[in-house]
This record gives sequence, structure tokens and C-alpha cells, in this order.
Amino acid sequence: MASGETDGRKTEREYWEQTHGSAIRMRLPSPLRVGTRNLHRLLRRYVRPGDRVLEIGFAPGKHLAWLAARLGAEVSGLDYSEGGIAQARQLFEALGLRGDLRCEDLFANDLPPESFDLVYSVGVIEHFDDPRPAVRQHLRLVKPGGTALLLVPNFRGIYGRMEAIFDPAHLAIHNLDIMSVQALKALIDPDARVTATAFPFGRFVSALVSWEKRLPRAAVSSIHATLNGVGLLQPVDIAPLCPWLVLEARRHLA
Repeated sequence: MASGETDGRKTEREYWEQTHGSAIRMRLPSPLRVGTRNLHRLLRRYVRPGDRVLEIGFAPGKHLAWLAARLGAEVSGLDYSEGGIAQARQLFEALGLRGDLRCEDLFANDLPPESFDLVYSVGVIEHFDDPRPAVRQHLRLVKPGGTALLLVPNFRGIYGRMEAIFDPAHLAIHNLDIMSVQALKALIDPDARVTATAFPFGRFVSALVSWEKRLPRAAVSSIHATLNGVGLLQPVDIAPLCPWLVLEARRHLA
């Protein structure tokens, strides 16, 4: 687990690339994937055309590209993976999109403070032993009246129990102590001028479990296809099955 001095997303990405490969297709993410649909359903609540949106740990940039192409946002991305940045720039060029895509560290960057309507990250802060400095950096970049959204995988329930069987090494790079509604809200400094809430979110997602570590490829493909269909047909979020825990922090106007 990261110490909190650098963006812990690198640990997760390197792990993912070692097991899945790093190539991406030059197109927007498919809405037929329940994981994609979950995130986009959440982001639609917060983004309006023309809003300035920053994703921290954004490479390879598919969801940021979707925000620009489908919601008309003015997008920026912050990541320190040179390979991931290169892929994101290729994607934006292929789709004819514009974005401020920066290869910089979360704790040392040139982004002006209080300049974004929405700052969000997906699967970043749970790689820090102490995520509070990373949370402060998210909030530093949010305009008064804007929102920071921080998503962490819900590994304290069914997903964590399954991952402990299939890939305990992957589970070990996550800070499980912050994976509750109460623990997430406690990451906000008491004197921060924000209104904070936390909640579970999303339909069931099979990709949080590393099935491929113990099962044949054909079986894994069948599992993903079947459970993806289950997630797409799921009519409402069911808290124990929600793949994400979301920390929402709205900055006060004054």
C-alpha cells in the first residue's frame, strides 16, 4: 500500500496491466458494461455542459473522454503514468476531443486551486495508508459551490470476501480500514468548509473479483458475461452488492 506521498493509483494500474494487458481501443467506453453504466450514472448527477471537470488518476482516459463527448464538459486529467498519458492523448486525438491531460503528481502539480466544478477519482485513495492528504488535494482544486467525488471499491463485504479467495495479494494493496460510510466521512478535516456525505453505489459488478487467478479463461469469460447481464437487469442499487463506496464533499460558497 502506498505511503501517501504519491498517487497510489500507479500500484493498482501496474497490477492490472500485469494481469490484463495495457492496450485500449480508440473508442468511448461501452454502455453495455455495467461498470461503465454505474460510473456514468453517477457522474450525470454532477456534470452540466460547460462544467470544468478534473479526474485524478485518469489514464487511459476513457471516462474523461466520455464526459467531454457526451456531457459537454471541459475536461482535465491528472496522472503520473507516462504510458497511460500517451494512451489517453491518442484516444482524445482519435475521437477529435480536447482535454488538458497532465503527467503530474497529485501532490506536486501546476493546477490552480479552486478551479473545477467537479474533481473526482475512482480507485485512488484506498492505496494510501493515510488518505487524508490526498482528500485535501482533491478539495483544494474544487471551486466554492463545487463537488469532490472519491470512489473506493467496496471490499469490506462480499467483494472482499471473494477477492480474498481468488487474489489475496491484490486485496492486500488496498486500505480496507476506510471502506465504510463512517470511515470515509472521517477523512474530511473537521475545519474543512464542506458538506460531506458517503454512500454505497452501483449495480453488481463482477470485475472487482480476480476470477482469472484461479479459473480457466473460458470460465472467466462466461462468468463476466453472465454477471454483467445480471447487473444490467438489476432494477435498483442493493447496498451489500454495491461495488463502490462514494465520498461526496460539496464546498460551501462562502
